[in-house]
Amino acid sequence: MEKFNICIIDDHEIVRKGLKELLEKINYNVLYEFDSGSVFLESLPFSKQPDLIILDYSMPGLNGLEVLKELEKKEEEYKTLLLTQHFDEDIINAAYHYGARGFLHKNCTSHDLKYAIENIINIGYNNVTDILRRMRNYNLPSENENSIKLTDRELNFLELVCDERELTYEQMADLMNVSVKSIEAYRTSLFEKFEIKSKVGLVLFSFKHRLTPPFI
Repeated sequence: MEKFNICIIDDHEIVRKGLKELLEKINYNVLYEFDSGSVFLESLPFSKQPDLIILDYSMPGLNGLEVLKELEKKEEEYKTLLLTQHFDEDIINAAYHYGARGFLHKNCTSHDLKYAIENIINIGYNNVTDILRRMRNYNLPSENENSIKLTDRELNFLELVCDERELTYEQMADLMNVSVKSIEAYRTSLFEKFEIKSKVGLVLFSFKHRLTPPFI
């Protein structure tokens, strides 16, 4: 069986070491470890991309949400599982809003952790039912459907963002026969028009307004 590669970001060494031992026991390979979000971000891009990043929420300097915000600016795709001791609705909603693929409390079982990791790597998200519930309650600045005006290119870009293949921006550019800079321009345009802050936010946006497959 192929071992998935994991990156751990946590400021407590004892937590990192314990998590690493647990992950290796359940057949994962810990490829990278970082004790702060800023050191992690300075190390990007990696020569070998991890399959998943396990990110602590409470850290000095940049917290988990701030790291997620920075990752959203990168061209590379980073699948992230947020761990926290604070089971707070605002934190969970913000984590998904800024691109997290899953959320777990730090006192979760090894079974919960393994289940979440495999869901995120194989499906794209953990606890899809909870995410869909949050999507339905996701509030946009305007509820007026007539205000949703997209160019053909923006709509095409949005369709690719929602594609189940989880395409990179480079792959989207190839499929649309445009440059990566054009793709970034479509993304920026949608972010600014509708006050969206992440790729996950674009998926939520499409879901709420039934704009693209698989939501129509």
